[in-house]
Amino acid sequence: MKIPGVTHLLLITCLLLANMGTTLADTVNIAVASNFTDPIKEIAARFTAQNGQRINLIFGSTGKHYAQIKNGAPFAAFFAADERRPELLEQEGVAISGSRFTYAVGRIVLWSPKAGLVDSQGKVLEGQAFQHLAIANPRLAPYGKAAEQFLQNRGLWEGLQGRLVRGENIGQTYQFIRSGNAELGLVAYSQVKSPGHPPAGSLWEVPPAEYDPIAQQAVLLQDHPVARAFLDYVKSPEAVAIIRGFGYAMP
Repeated sequence: MKIPGVTHLLLITCLLLANMGTTLADTVNIAVASNFTDPIKEIAARFTAQNGQRINLIFGSTGKHYAQIKNGAPFAAFFAADERRPELLEQEGVAISGSRFTYAVGRIVLWSPKAGLVDSQGKVLEGQAFQHLAIANPRLAPYGKAAEQFLQNRGLWEGLQGRLVRGENIGQTYQFIRSGNAELGLVAYSQVKSPGHPPAGSLWEVPPAEYDPIAQQAVLLQDHPVARAFLDYVKSPEAVAIIRGFGYAMP
C-alpha cells in the first residue's frame, strides 16, 4: 500500500543528499600557518562570494602541517610560514611541481597588550619588568625560529630560558600573551595589525636584519580546480592588498 506523499518525500530527500554530496565535493581543505589566520579568512570569504566555491581552512603550525601532509592528510593546498617545507614537499613529489610561490613576507614584533611596557628599542628584554616572554616553538614554527635567532643575536637567549613560555604555534603564543600568561612576547606583526586600526598595547618591530627572512610560501598538493583557482586568487591585486593591510611585506 502506498502512503500519499511518501514517494515525493523520498525523492526530495534523495535530491537533498545528492546536492549535499556535490557541495562537500566542491569544498577543499587547505592547511594554513597560524600567523596567516585573519588575512586568509578575509581572502577566502571574498573568493567564495565571487565564485560560490567554499574553502575549508585548517590552521596550525607549519611543522605539524608538514608532518600531516607527509602522512597523507587530505589537504589540497598548503600555506606555510616558511619556504623550506613547501620546497621539501615539491622535492619529495608530494606537492605539484611548479605551483610553489611566495605569498607574503612575515615580520616579527615584540608586543604586549599593556601600554608602555614595550619601549621603542626593545630594551625591556634586558630588564626585570616582566616574568614571562612568549615565543613559538622554534622547532615547529618559523616565527619561533626567527624569535630564537633574534634573541641569540642580542645575546639574550641563554639568560631568558627560565622566563620563556613556548607556544606550539604562533597562534597559541599570541593567546598566551592575550590571556596574561606572559606579559609580552615575540609574535607575527599580522596578529596585532589589522587594516585601518593601530595596534593595541605597546610594540616594537624587530629589525629584519636580526633574523632570517620569513618568506611564506604556498603550494598545491592536489590538482583540484577549486584549489588552483584559490591560489591564483591569492596572487590577485585584491588579495595582495588584504595581505599588505595586515602588515606583511611582499616579495
